[in-house]
Amino acid sequence: MIRLSNIQKSYQDGENRLNKVLRGVNMEIEKGEFVAVKGPSGSGKTTLLSIIGTLLRADEGSYLLNGTEMTLPGTDYALIRNQQIGFVFQDHRLLPQYTALENILLPTLAFSSESGKEQTDYAHQLLELTHITGVANQYPHSLSGGEASRVAICRALIMKPFVVLADEPTGQLDAENALNIASLLTEINKNLNTTIVMVTHSDKISAAAHRIVTLKEGRIH
Repeated sequence: MIRLSNIQKSYQDGENRLNKVLRGVNMEIEKGEFVAVKGPSGSGKTTLLSIIGTLLRADEGSYLLNGTEMTLPGTDYALIRNQQIGFVFQDHRLLPQYTALENILLPTLAFSSESGKEQTDYAHQLLELTHITGVANQYPHSLSGGEASRVAICRALIMKPFVVLADEPTGQLDAENALNIASLLTEINKNLNTTIVMVTHSDKISAAAHRIVTLKEGRIH
């Protein structure tokens, strides 16, 4: 489903020096895999995830998503992100003025004025799958950290994406809730056959994945 070939990415620092973050990353991820990406701070994990999520463009290299080249001019990245890629961020990014259910349905409104019945029914199925049916009508300020994480996961799944990208999804949770979310991601991967790529620092959390890859000095090891 995902094939990265010679992906390179650099940034200029404050003194106009070139800082090479990714130095020729090669990686393949099969449909239905759950892959954890580990590495020290500054190794390029979030940059790599952002390139897979089409939030950043690689300076060089090829990126195939489900057989389609992502580096071609004219690619509709907004549509790809909405329909093929789900995102789970460390800080959840729930909108405070909307209920949990409304937050989950937000991606369905990117190209439509309202959510359809099928989408709303699926949102309720996801709430049940993630064991938070009782919070559907609550607002983010009243949710626990674990509940907010589960709402964010539901939102990432609502468009039935090819892949879910999770950037330190348990980073703001206590140890018990972090393990619960890792277990939930395993359950989702198994039950929905959703491909998951997760960045994490934690050995315990990465153990939930089928495969662990390490990013060090801009290369996969």
